[in-house]
Amino acid sequence: MDELTQQHLQELRRGTVVLASLLTLRTPGYGYGLLESLAAAGIAVDGNTLYPLLRRLEKQGLLTSEWNTEDARPRKFYRTSAEGERLIDALLTDWHEIDAALGRLTDGGTR
Repeated sequence: MDELTQQHLQELRRGTVVLASLLTLRTPGYGYGLLESLAAAGIAVDGNTLYPLLRRLEKQGLLTSEWNTEDARPRKFYRTSAEGERLIDALLTDWHEIDAALGRLTDGGTR
């Protein structure tokens, strides 16, 4: 795959990581577990991208967090907040509208 195509694919996927993270973190999880869950779902994300994103989403009030210190190594667990749930609804609505519009463009308007 050429570099230009890779750039555009990365740009296309960038916004989906926010939505995928919020959806996944409806069940509390920590950063590395989220990386694994997203990869298993087919959304490859680098840790250097994900961890700053988690901090940003928390700062924006879209995620809440708490430390679990019961294990040998403390871990910060994240969970989608009520505001994050509202954003999920808005993003999914827009996602479905964009998908329908692209479908109309690709199938000659028969969708």
